[in-house]
Amino acid sequence: MAYIYEVGDVVTLKKPHPCGSREWEILRVGADFRLKCMGCGHQIMISRKLVEKNTKDLRKKA
Repeated sequence: MAYIYEVGDVVTLKKPHPCGSREWEILRVGADFRLKCMGCGHQIMISRKLVEKNTKDLRKKA
C-alpha cells in the first residue's frame, strides 16, 4: 500500500526500537526521513526506501 508521508504523522514500523516502541513521529520528509521515537524521544535519520519498506501503519496528524 502506498502511503503519503507528511511532517507530524506517526508511522508504525515492523521492528521495535530497543526501548520497545514501534511508533515514530515524522519530523522531516525527503530522500531521507528524520524520525523521533514516541517511546524514548531518540531521533534518527533513515532513508525513504527503508521507511516505505518497513511501514506497518500510518496515522495522520490530528
